[in-house]
Amino acid sequence: MAERYSSFERGGRRWLWQRITAAFLVAVLAFHFFLLHFVNHADEVTFAMSQGRMQELTYFSLMILFLLTATFHGVNGVYNALVNQGISGTQKTAVKAVLGVASAVLIVQGVRTALKWAGGVPI
Repeated sequence: MAERYSSFERGGRRWLWQRITAAFLVAVLAFHFFLLHFVNHADEVTFAMSQGRMQELTYFSLMILFLLTATFHGVNGVYNALVNQGISGTQKTAVKAVLGVASAVLIVQGVRTALKWAGGVPI
């Protein structure tokens, strides 16, 4: 059976954004692991440093950007995998609704956690 791209065509806008978000996530994780393993070997100190940097708007914004990018990439990938399995129209609607709610919950919890680390709001 030939591979299907039911939810987006190869070379289309969503296909391109899926690849861009993957590249962004890999670059950010590579930078994180570089800092973690070559700059500072102590996990406790690294965690304390990240909490201190969380006070800065730039670092906080990057955390939110990473959260949004990871959420889009993951949800879009799961949706495309399910669509490529041949689900029906009503099932597509249900999957979109479930993934939409899951994304909203993930983003709200991620922002709350980032704000907690920044000292903004209690969880």
